Amino acid sequence: MNNIGTHRGPRLGRRRFVEGLALTTGLASLKPLEALATGYASQPAALSGDRFDLVVGTMPVNFTGRPRTATVVNGSLPAPILRFREGDTVTLNVTNRLPEPTSIHWHGLILPNAMDGVPGLTFRGIMPGATFTYRFPIRQSGTYWYHSHSGMQEQTGLYGPLILEPRRPEPYRYQRDYVVMLSDWTDEDPMTVVSNLKQQSDYYNYGQRTLGTFAKDARKEGLGATVDDRMMWGRMRMSPTDLMDVSGATYTFLMNGQPPAANWTGLFQKGERVRLRFINGSSMSTFDVRIPGLGMSVVQADGSDVEPVEIEEFRIGVAETYDVIVTPTQDAYTIFAQAMDRSGYARGTLALREGLAAPIPPLDPRPQRTMADMGMDMAGMDMAGMGHGTSGASHAGHGGGGAQPAPTMDMSHMDMSHMSPEELKQHMAAMAAASPQAAPPADAVPTANADGVDPATLAGQPGVDNVAAMTRDRLGEAGVGLDGNGRRVLTYRDLRSLRPVAGPPPKRALEFHLTGNMQRYIWGFDGKKFSQAKAIRVAVGERIRFVLVNDTMMEHPIHLHGFLFELENGQGDRQPLKHTILVKPAERLSFVFTADMPGHWAFHCHLLLHMDAGMFRTILVS
Repeated sequence: MNNIGTHRGPRLGRRRFVEGLALTTGLASLKPLEALATGYASQPAALSGDRFDLVVGTMPVNFTGRPRTATVVNGSLPAPILRFREGDTVTLNVTNRLPEPTSIHWHGLILPNAMDGVPGLTFRGIMPGATFTYRFPIRQSGTYWYHSHSGMQEQTGLYGPLILEPRRPEPYRYQRDYVVMLSDWTDEDPMTVVSNLKQQSDYYNYGQRTLGTFAKDARKEGLGATVDDRMMWGRMRMSPTDLMDVSGATYTFLMNGQPPAANWTGLFQKGERVRLRFINGSSMSTFDVRIPGLGMSVVQADGSDVEPVEIEEFRIGVAETYDVIVTPTQDAYTIFAQAMDRSGYARGTLALREGLAAPIPPLDPRPQRTMADMGMDMAGMDMAGMGHGTSGASHAGHGGGGAQPAPTMDMSHMDMSHMSPEELKQHMAAMAAASPQAAPPADAVPTANADGVDPATLAGQPGVDNVAAMTRDRLGEAGVGLDGNGRRVLTYRDLRSLRPVAGPPPKRALEFHLTGNMQRYIWGFDGKKFSQAKAIRVAVGERIRFVLVNDTMMEHPIHLHGFLFELENGQGDRQPLKHTILVKPAERLSFVFTADMPGHWAFHCHLLLHMDAGMFRTILVS
């Protein structure tokens, strides 16, 4: 894609050109029209056993009509499905045929630190022409994935599914089994995408509010309220349409390595139970997934069994996995995964036979952020002495259970339009200090900021453009654009482990504030980039709680290497095990884990560009 700064008109035209071409092109090959002649019932190539030879190299691809080069494993995008067996010890010889170092991280797997695959932390990386041998025992079962942890190779195609077969019978039946791997592709050099965002943080946001949306909102909400709302967002230098940093303006969304027009197809026979293993292998894209006309039963989250949850739709953050079982009764269904910002979608088909397709639903309306996402949900807050009224509602909870979210207070009468951006942020910080925050868990243990930072001092720091005045438990919310859409949508509070998993109470708690400055495109924890922070020290065998407080207006999929953690969602001893958690704006949540694997472990946002821009820490277990 040509880069022409802020001249949005020509770039929009280029985007439409790409969309139109996608209707007549297909697979990641140089002969897409041939691929379109029939649907594809294939999966990525599958390898099984306890010894694997993997070669990282390049391959020509063409998703949009422009030949490009992808980073692949064994000539496959996605990389081959690797099937391990619980209890086995696997050996993987990875040879690097790239002109630069590479690596493979085994996402969600519990393994020795030296095998985790993070260059500069657990090993030096795999140099060009070299072979590195990974060897580790398989201590779990379920659906996971693997990807590069070197540079931008994940964005250019180095990701693949991992299936860990269990030793004991699974607690659910199915006759067919498909991987559905979602990802995003850009024809741009990923470093160009980074550069564009640093120069203009909304470079890929084509959903900005316009004069037309102003008129529509004024008719609905009233002129005064609409003007106040626009001025508030303007003073904050933020946009309620900021949902994803990188959008369909440059991304083509893929399902099992195929764009929408290629129509990846999985076959079934009527009455069969079909297992779909959804993996979000994207670099930057959150998806909302549904199969119109077909209910789904969620049976696994991040590889761990959960009590079945009957739903119609779920949100899957980057690096998360969900396994669902469906029972098709019609001839064909569309698997529809729309980007959270509604700028595009990935699509495939479940069909009785090759060549069938079902209608593709229209994209849902583009959602917008609210003051609650900005941390200005003041429901239940005592605002006496601040010259404002109160809603009279109350809310108590914690990042692991408690009351459902309180209603958002109507703040349209609170005139802050006279404030400068700095004054407004200071005002929000003062409200944050005065507001009742989420109550601690019943087994409260001493909680300290992981960096020894007083959160009240975060406002105004170079890496912080927002401090949530009010954080709260949002585990019972599906998320922006999903709550109240009329469909049965999965929430984190619905997840309940199939078996008891809870360990002893934690001995201490560490709090991390997720922070960022969108204008400067800086991301971090507690106002610090990785280069400014020290490792977090945890004792071997220590039982510890991590508390995450999102002070930004973006969702962040936070991933802890080396451990599965118990998400504190109010399910008692059946709290779900996860390796990645999507933290909503202005949300406070917590999880507990036992640090039983020594080593230097990565802890980071799994949005690739956020991690690259500083939202990365290390946990030293010793």
